[in-house]
Amino acid sequence: MDHSFSGPNFTIGVEEELMIVDGETMDLVNAVEALLEDAPVGAIKPELMESVLEVSTDPCRTAGEVADQLRALRGRVRETAAGKGLAIASAGTHPFALWEDQRIVARHRYRELIQALRFVARQELIFGMHVHVGLDDPDKAIHVANGMRVHVPVLLALSANSPFWRGDSTGMQSTRTPIFRAFPRVGIPPTFRDWDDYERRVEFMIRAGVIEDYTWLWYDVRPHPQFGTVEIRAMDCQTRVEHTVAIAALVQAMVKELAEHHDAHRTFTDYPWEMLDENKWLASRHGLDGELVDLPGDDRVPTRTLARRLLDRLTEHAQDLGSADALEGIRDLLARGNGASRQMTVWEANHDLREVMVELVEATGA
Repeated sequence: MDHSFSGPNFTIGVEEELMIVDGETMDLVNAVEALLEDAPVGAIKPELMESVLEVSTDPCRTAGEVADQLRALRGRVRETAAGKGLAIASAGTHPFALWEDQRIVARHRYRELIQALRFVARQELIFGMHVHVGLDDPDKAIHVANGMRVHVPVLLALSANSPFWRGDSTGMQSTRTPIFRAFPRVGIPPTFRDWDDYERRVEFMIRAGVIEDYTWLWYDVRPHPQFGTVEIRAMDCQTRVEHTVAIAALVQAMVKELAEHHDAHRTFTDYPWEMLDENKWLASRHGLDGELVDLPGDDRVPTRTLARRLLDRLTEHAQDLGSADALEGIRDLLARGNGASRQMTVWEANHDLREVMVELVEATGA
């Protein structure tokens, strides 16, 4: 399998899946093609449904560069949308939209996806953010991907931003998580011994005809050979740019720590997969307000405690990378709540989901 793991190390790129909504009613609108007419090639792209668009940054050295690019991209699509009576919002789900009302984008890959997965793909009306971090060696990328698995629950708890689904308060902080779980080849990934092991196992699946290529593996963490990155996919899309950038900076620091772990020829504790998965469930259910199992032990501790411990440990790495200032966004999430809790605060005032959407549109552009 060809790959581009040639460095430089620790560049970061971010992809955000954004909602296209009516500027007055706040309903989702099937309008991506109209917004793509004047979009620069590559930076703004369609996704599975016509009510979704994706913005993606270039590879950046620091979180500050990511922030500049994301604000410019969001500003560009908001301006284009406003000219058509539309607006842009960002969260893990739209609070009251129905997947039955969404059209599938007229692209071969997405039609093929519907053909393969049917209802499972049609009901995937969710919005995520993905963070890519560049690495210079394929075995290092596998090592980092293996090590990132234990961090997925904390990243999900910080990013949880989807408490509503189909007009209902679900009791979940990340409703997006169980919806996406219906897909095959998702969630906490298996471990791989090294690049050769990864390559053999992916090529076996291709020969067996169950996937076309490695991009049909939708795990929470995966190597991305074409880009030469490790891609972290577990997070809900963030409403505020500073939270997207903060999570990207935290991920970049995690990757640096794990890359140094690889270079020191160290090995990982063998965490039981079922406990990694259980922690992910707890994070999707309770967000920052619950507890996680403090692996490799069996004590449950407040999720905020684990997140603060991780933040303290990784701050020096972020300083080395020039991204430490962005971590203020993590401190804001810990102090004032994640996106899900902020949505719930708006909803609890009047139980008005359109009021929630107005708030999301305003904060997306802040």
